[in-house]
Amino acid sequence: MEITIDQIKKLREMSGAGVGAVRESLTVSNGDEEAAMKFLREKGVAKADKRKGRAALNGVLGVYVHSNNKVVVVVEVNCETDFAAKSPELLKFANDIALQVAAANPTFISRESVDADLLAQEKDTFLKELEGKPEGVKEKILEGKLEKFYTANALLEQTLFTDETRTVKDYISELVAKIGEKVEIKQFSKFEVAQDVVACKLENTVTESDED
Repeated sequence: MEITIDQIKKLREMSGAGVGAVRESLTVSNGDEEAAMKFLREKGVAKADKRKGRAALNGVLGVYVHSNNKVVVVVEVNCETDFAAKSPELLKFANDIALQVAAANPTFISRESVDADLLAQEKDTFLKELEGKPEGVKEKILEGKLEKFYTANALLEQTLFTDETRTVKDYISELVAKIGEKVEIKQFSKFEVAQDVVACKLENTVTESDED
């Protein structure tokens, strides 16, 4: 199948990936845009895995202020170089994540950073709800309930407020594929009038990046 310039342009705008990567994804997927996007995301994840050990010592703050001036979110996003930290792509990402935190109210950055005691309490609650069900069925339902818990509470697992077809983790992979550096959400804080500050910091977590 012949890949057209319009297809390449459209997928570049959707993904932010380079021309070569976009052309490859469309070729592999025979022009199917959805499959091409999936290919690009998976490629980004693979690159991110290679750079997990890299130090992300530069970065930027993303900020969201609600129109009523009663909710403010600040997110710290780190990367490897000052060059990437100054890029419009990283700033847009940071501000988008600040909006995500404001809208979806995550408590933790990743599933790995969920408080162990809280997770144990949730499991106990779920298991009590499943008393009397066969073990095989119980395990399957418990797994589904825990996934919903992670999606609700772990930022990386959440679907994007602006695009329910992608997760925050997908967004990171796409950014990593574009800028070629490790990217991690280091911490976030949400300030709300007459409410306690909700804050979360990265603790031996994943929020990665990529590229050879």
